[in-house]
Amino acid sequence: MPVKNRFAELLPDITEWRRDLHENPEILFETHRTSAIVADKLKEFGCDEIVTGLGRTGVVGVIKGKATGSGKVIGLRADMDALPIHEQTGLEYASKTDGAMHACGHDGHTAMLLGAAKYLSETRNFDGTVVVIFQPAEEGGGGGKEMCDDGLMDRFGIQEVYGMHNWPGKPVGSFAIRPGAFFAAADQFDIEIEGLGGHAAKPQETVDSTVVASHVVIALQTIASRNVDPVEQVVVSVTSFETSSKAHNVIPQKVHLRGTVRTLSPEVRDLAEKRLGEIAEGTARALGAEARVNYVRGYPVMINSDEQTAFAAQVAASVSGDCADAPLVMGGEDFAFMLEERPGAYILVGNGDTAMVHHPEYNFNDEAIPAGCSWWAEIVEQRMPAG
Repeated sequence: MPVKNRFAELLPDITEWRRDLHENPEILFETHRTSAIVADKLKEFGCDEIVTGLGRTGVVGVIKGKATGSGKVIGLRADMDALPIHEQTGLEYASKTDGAMHACGHDGHTAMLLGAAKYLSETRNFDGTVVVIFQPAEEGGGGGKEMCDDGLMDRFGIQEVYGMHNWPGKPVGSFAIRPGAFFAAADQFDIEIEGLGGHAAKPQETVDSTVVASHVVIALQTIASRNVDPVEQVVVSVTSFETSSKAHNVIPQKVHLRGTVRTLSPEVRDLAEKRLGEIAEGTARALGAEARVNYVRGYPVMINSDEQTAFAAQVAASVSGDCADAPLVMGGEDFAFMLEERPGAYILVGNGDTAMVHHPEYNFNDEAIPAGCSWWAEIVEQRMPAG
């Protein structure tokens, strides 16, 4: 059962929608134009119900099959938001908004799910109900959690939910997936280290917060190398080191460190948080300074359900001829919140030889649209077969 012919016919339209979204990126929950376009399209397609405002700017469409006697309800989710990156692609449809760019392909995800919604609204060749979910604020805002907190799953009776992300470096239209833990928990930390500032020519009269913070940065790497079982996964990255003084002849009073911790199990997450605080505070104290740690848990580990993952892989193979085993990914993904509420699966679709996501030269590959749309449609038609 290869790529559906209908999506080859719709490709020019879906590409046009995608490029319009690319040209007009919106960040986090500010997806007002995008959300309005999605809602208008769903109305044009003839969806049975359209709800806006879930998770602030999320949009949901309900499409009933020719029959609904099975009682099955499946959710399909796409993310809509862009990133605060200045685009450097030089494309004719490049971002018209300075400092905002669809650098992760959410424009493609939204367009593909719209294409699938159009097809499913036309054919309705299934027994059950499909709920198409268009989510804001995947890029750090937790829009998926906010939609769930607004009652997404219970309100629409969703029983299982599926998501998709494009993946540069994989052949266009190919698929990859894995059961269990897939994308990492993504936490953030801030550490303020306070010593005693003074003249750089008289270090003996100070407690040099820069030196203390440097020791902390190095010591934090022992979480991965000496605290966590080597067969487990953890990443501790200090990504910002900011002193309270920028002068050449001043030892600063304070240093502010920022960073992220990525883990793939609750036990390692707990350990990493505990040790990060102990190491920062203990190292600073040993050197005569004080460290104040603020650790904020972000997206949880995204865990694919075994049964739904096997089904999603089977559907992908029916579309593209094969479905590969995906690697573990240390990036975060807030579809994790939806998978905490319902069983489901998240799959990768190949974007070809393009720049990696979150890069200013990245661009979603429109050639992936037919495969992505077909996967969405087949998830519905194979999971809830008509008759």
